Amino acid sequence: MLTVHIKKQLSHYLLDVAFRVDKEIVVLFGPSGSGKTTILNSLAGLTKINDGYIKLKERYLCLKGKSLVPVQDRNIGYLFQDYALFPHKSVWENIAYGMKNEPFTRSLIEELNIGHLLDQYPHEISGGEKQRTALIRALATEPELLLLDEPFSALDEDTKKLSYEQLLAIQDRWKIPVLLVTHNSYEIEKLADKVLHIQKGMLQEIGS
Repeated sequence: MLTVHIKKQLSHYLLDVAFRVDKEIVVLFGPSGSGKTTILNSLAGLTKINDGYIKLKERYLCLKGKSLVPVQDRNIGYLFQDYALFPHKSVWENIAYGMKNEPFTRSLIEELNIGHLLDQYPHEISGGEKQRTALIRALATEPELLLLDEPFSALDEDTKKLSYEQLLAIQDRWKIPVLLVTHNSYEIEKLADKVLHIQKGMLQEIGS
């Protein structure tokens, strides 16, 4: 379970949100600039908050605005919008970065069907293949929380549908909190157990 209360002063408003995520997929929804990515970056430890707390399972990652656990020790998987693959590393080297269990990682590679790409580099593979590579890299750390920042926005429709199925299968197997940022109403309908509507740093409503 993830429980948070994040306060952070941004350029035009105060981000002030409190919510809980159980073993479910929760969508952060709202206009651009409303604070959604800032929330993900705060959870991951990439952005400092001014006040509040972040608690994952029984561990406080942040308390009274002070980080208690460094980024590399938070055990959070993060799939960025641009995938953030290392361009100078092969697909396998990208995946192996932070990997905890090679047999498990190999099973993910087989399941998501990118075994034939392991010796290639990011510039040599398609958008869908980059997305799967980045997803496996995030999962290879065996995270307790998965953060997804518009991970399907650059994919074609067929690849999107396959990606939705893969995410739902992963969630069904792992039962970990998943926080997804998206503007796509179909993705919300297909994937969300709960929707948090964010506007100008405030939580407007919580819908199921």
